[in-house]
Amino acid sequence: MARWLQRLTLTCAIASAIALLLMVPPAQAGQDVLTARLQQWPAWSLPAPLARPGRRDLTYPDWCAGEWRVQSSDGSSYAVRFRPSSAGVVGDRAFNAAAVGRAVLGERLNGVANDPANPNRQIAYLRSPDGQPLQLESTVVGRRRERPDPTLLLVDELALQVLHGQGAPAVSRVETLSRFELLNADLIRVEQWQASYPTPALGLTAQAQRSERLELRLERSPPGSDPAS
Repeated sequence: MARWLQRLTLTCAIASAIALLLMVPPAQAGQDVLTARLQQWPAWSLPAPLARPGRRDLTYPDWCAGEWRVQSSDGSSYAVRFRPSSAGVVGDRAFNAAAVGRAVLGERLNGVANDPANPNRQIAYLRSPDGQPLQLESTVVGRRRERPDPTLLLVDELALQVLHGQGAPAVSRVETLSRFELLNADLIRVEQWQASYPTPALGLTAQAQRSERLELRLERSPPGSDPAS
């Protein structure tokens, strides 16, 4: 159920003790770290070569700004948008996550809310198959961003996910590496590689338990159109 929330973008500030428990090391030097990470997929493990993002949002190239219609290799279709900010172009995280979630979960997703104090934290409000309310708390705790070429962007994010419902919370970690390629002003190709890891309570290091690869096609929505329609 938590898989969809980390596809495009994936987000309570994590206490320092939890950050240490996750063993997210400082970013490595050079611009080929994520290329090497791709070559290792699907045999990923933690710790990953990512830095702690703090409360800094992920920024995108200027060519990502605007509204887009997404066609995914898993058959889903939805709208996403990226907007200028004082830090640069950023994703509209709550809008994008809700769009992806509704495409996958339908009416089982009630909504997504951003943490106003931390752009890297979101809460999704869900319903289980039997109608029980659930909350999925997702916080980005590791990130690396590389620009090997003006038309390319590579981003790797590690998120801590906590699913609240009946009983004890279920905790997991999800890593998503995305490669954005500008094909022309109105078309972006995105490849995503994802791995899920068990709760950090089971150990400081971990092997990927489940892996998935997706291809996305982002087509710019015409001015004045409703990309969500």
